[in-house]
Amino acid sequence: MTEKVLFGRTKGLLDVEMHYCPGCGHGIVHRLIAEVLEEMDLLPVSAGVSPVGCAVFAYKYFACDMFEAAHGRAPAVATGIKRVHPDHCVFTYQGDGDLASIGTAEIVHAAHRGEKITTIFINNAIYGMTGGQMAPTTLVGQKTTTCQTGRDRDHCGAPIRVAEMLATLEGAAYIERTAVNSNANIIRTKKAIRKAFEAQMARKGFSLVEILSTCPTNWGKSPVESMQWLESDMLPYYPLGVFKEV
Repeated sequence: MTEKVLFGRTKGLLDVEMHYCPGCGHGIVHRLIAEVLEEMDLLPVSAGVSPVGCAVFAYKYFACDMFEAAHGRAPAVATGIKRVHPDHCVFTYQGDGDLASIGTAEIVHAAHRGEKITTIFINNAIYGMTGGQMAPTTLVGQKTTTCQTGRDRDHCGAPIRVAEMLATLEGAAYIERTAVNSNANIIRTKKAIRKAFEAQMARKGFSLVEILSTCPTNWGKSPVESMQWLESDMLPYYPLGVFKEV
């Protein structure tokens, strides 16, 4: 009797323990990226860029070339790599404090120029690694270490919808927002990541997948409560879907 393997560990991740908190979505997204790179046979020609943030140790996990960037500067580093190696698959892996605040100019102009890179953008509505401060994506009324009574719209403005903003730029080829709060959404997220990489390798322009994820530690919730809060509070403000596809 022969056994048939139905599911196995992706070759895109190294066999090491991750440092992420229980209930965090980073590990899920890491696996999805690794699976897509393996399935597309891109691992030998892939390069990822991770800046400061919860994914600062991503180079320990991915089985491809990885580079470290200063906080917010991953798109600039990725741009240099891609222009030197135009046939490589180059991606950045960034959180919302990094991309939507410290690196806003970097991501906007990379998309504006139509740089043929892919950005995986993790939106958990808070600064994770640095202490749970308010981010540009923090929801109105959401409490953080720097707005302990909740985000005030009059004082801080409304949260930034990054996917919608970047979709208005001519250089953007593929922009989608997904989530990892359910099996169905995880499957959709993997498909979106594949489409983003396909757009890059077809030289269509800049591509980005914004992924809604959880941060139980800084939200002050259990993993289960965090999944429920993402669905009840984040999804109404950050609707899922494709915002641009060339």
